[in-house]
Formats: sequence, C-alpha cells, structure tokens
Amino acid sequence: MKGISVGIRAFLRFLIATGRCPAGLDHAMPNVARWRLTSIPRFLPDADIERIIGACNGERRLSDRAIILLSVRLGLRASEVARLSFDDIDWWQCSIRLCGKDRRQELLPVTQEIGDALLAYIERGRPALATPSLFITEYAPLRPIDRITIKCLVKRALKRGGLESRYKGAHILRHSAATAMLRHGVSLSGVSTVLRHRSPAMTAHYAKVDIALLSAIARPWPGRSPC
Repeated sequence: MKGISVGIRAFLRFLIATGRCPAGLDHAMPNVARWRLTSIPRFLPDADIERIIGACNGERRLSDRAIILLSVRLGLRASEVARLSFDDIDWWQCSIRLCGKDRRQELLPVTQEIGDALLAYIERGRPALATPSLFITEYAPLRPIDRITIKCLVKRALKRGGLESRYKGAHILRHSAATAMLRHGVSLSGVSTVLRHRSPAMTAHYAKVDIALLSAIARPWPGRSPC
C-alpha cells in the first residue's frame, strides 16, 4: 500500500509539472503509515530443522552439514560463513571468532554437534587447497566459497528435505536459530548476543513467535477467561 501511494503521488506531480493537473492536487493523496517490525518472522519449526540437517547426511555432504549447522544453530549469515578461516576456530576454547558488521569481533560457542561436523569436513571433505579459508568449493576451479554458493547450497538442502516450496533463501536459517533459542528458554538478551544485534528492538521482533511466552503475559479479554 505504501508503494502504491508513493507511485500515485509521483504521477500527480508529473501531471502538475506538465500542466495537465491543478497545482496542489498531489497533497490530496494521504500518506500511508509504515510501521516497523509489524511482520511475523518466518522460521523453520524444530521438526523441519531436523529434516534439513538430516538431508545433509553422508560423506558427500560434509560441507553442507557443517554450513547448515553453523547457520541454523548459531544464526551465522551466509557472508559470515563464507569468510570463516582456520584462524577463526579456537579448538581449545571451543569458540568461533566472527568479524561482523562494523568490523566488530565476536566469539560464539562451538557445540559438540558443530565441532564434530567441522572436524569431519576438515578431515574427510575439504579439498586440498593451500588457503586459510575454511570452506572450499567442491568442484574445480577450487576456490574459497562465497555467499552466493552458500545460498544455493541451502536451497538444495531445503529441496532435499521437501521444504523448498515453503521456505526461500538462506536467511530463513538465521530466523530459525533465533526463534528456536527463544522457544527453548534462552532470554532475549542471550539471543541478541548470539545473533550480534546492535539494537534490542531487532531481537524483540522474534518474541512475536514465542506463543508460550505471549500466552503467559497476555491479559484476558474483558468478560472471558485468560488464554
């Protein structure tokens, strides 16, 4: 609706400028309010998360599994996964160092599940290419993976899991990581830390999908029992 009103107003201004319309008529077109964070985040339910992870089993999909787990468990962006290098992994401290937006460096935990997937890829799946980049393309010419390749990888994994028709894009995995953490009792501040949000409002956006939490704080409708 916002785009339609802007387009009509621009057309009226064109008519005014060409003398086909009286001056000031563009002001008759009302502004349409645009509220931020009104949409509901799209995400994968727990069962679908396990389906897409399961679709990455097997020796030929070791890189797929590691990338999917980094995205759906830690909420890494496709560009962040593509930039990972061996130096970013601290095996002793079980952490991954990320250089995010504004060149801020953050440390995220490497769980046993993610660590096993990374180790399996490094030992048995990574092509022998002398580069510090962690993830390498599977076929020649061998080169560090980029975010476009990761998006295509996620699309194929969704298709193998039978989820392609319902979900699009790699960013759905980041949304799923946030909502899964909330559903499993992680606080908003904890989710914000993992996702590296600069504003608490960005994290609060995901609270709208936590039905149990919303039911706990919802006030009863007058004359009716609580939810």
